[in-house]
Amino acid sequence: MTRFFAPGRINLIGEHTDYNDGFVLPVALVQGCTATVEDAASGWAVTSAQTSDEVVVERGGLAGRDGVAEWATYVLGALWLLHDDGVDVPPLRIAVDSDVPTGAGLSSSAALVCSVVSALDAHLGLDLGPAGLLALSRRVENDAVGAPTGGMDQLVSLRGEAGHALFCDMRDLTSQAVPFDPAASGLALLVVDTRAPHRLVDGEYAARRSGCEEAAKRLGVPALRDVTADGLDDALAELNDDELRRYTRHVVTEDDRVLAVVDLLRAGRLDEIGPLLTASHVSMRDDFRITVPEVDLAVDALHEAGAIGARMTGGGFGGCVIGLVPVDELDAAQDAVRRAFADAGFGEPSLFTATAEAGARRL
Repeated sequence: MTRFFAPGRINLIGEHTDYNDGFVLPVALVQGCTATVEDAASGWAVTSAQTSDEVVVERGGLAGRDGVAEWATYVLGALWLLHDDGVDVPPLRIAVDSDVPTGAGLSSSAALVCSVVSALDAHLGLDLGPAGLLALSRRVENDAVGAPTGGMDQLVSLRGEAGHALFCDMRDLTSQAVPFDPAASGLALLVVDTRAPHRLVDGEYAARRSGCEEAAKRLGVPALRDVTADGLDDALAELNDDELRRYTRHVVTEDDRVLAVVDLLRAGRLDEIGPLLTASHVSMRDDFRITVPEVDLAVDALHEAGAIGARMTGGGFGGCVIGLVPVDELDAAQDAVRRAFADAGFGEPSLFTATAEAGARRL
């Protein structure tokens, strides 16, 4: 029997920069998924502590995925892909158990996939190595499940380090650990799961991705990452479409903010990153236009309660907000968010503090 844990994540800063070959700065969470792999007599069986179903399939490749429950494709995906790659995967039983809230933008799917892939790698003696684990995890979500994820979630779920954020270059998928310890600065990273229903996410996400690609094409660059902050004004002048200008401005300034936050963290000046987090939210709200009333309200309430910076985290149109809050004002800040939501007639949010944890590990 082999058991591995892989965490969910919070993205500290760097939204919608991943598919623009840009920079992101996620943090691995204490919440995550545990995958247990055991030998079986026949077939492949998967169970989840979050559902009463057991899914049993014959050993085979991706061609056999039709009709399988979606949650199970995240577990079986690695088995199907390994089979298609020529690996003789024996009969197995895989059990998963996750405490990452689904639909909150905390990457419950990457936690699930990375825990399974890590456990399979060890159980079967595949010796995939860091690059192989990342590649297989991404293929499960992209090819087996059909989710167009960019790789950030899998990177931090596999490679996160305790007490550090993970600075990721999404062009070459390299990563560097950067110190991130709010408590040492008298701060807490407060997470507000607004529980706002996602609105038109698929179409809106696709529109922004295609808009960014169109802007890069018109500017004659491989991706918007290649437009520098110094060259932004010239780039905006070349674009005659207001929507494309807004998208470009967000991506270029967001990349610049990620780099600035990384520099401050490396210099031990975590208490100075707040305005950059807030500026990121303003850019997502006004330029990229991916926020909703619940997340905007949460950000405003956190600021009024003393947060030094706050922003929506994740792809947008719902999900979570993060705020850097002085520890001695943490209770008041949580009360202020709950009060603001009640006054606005929104459902009660879920709040918790987050610390930077380690990535996938054997239990």
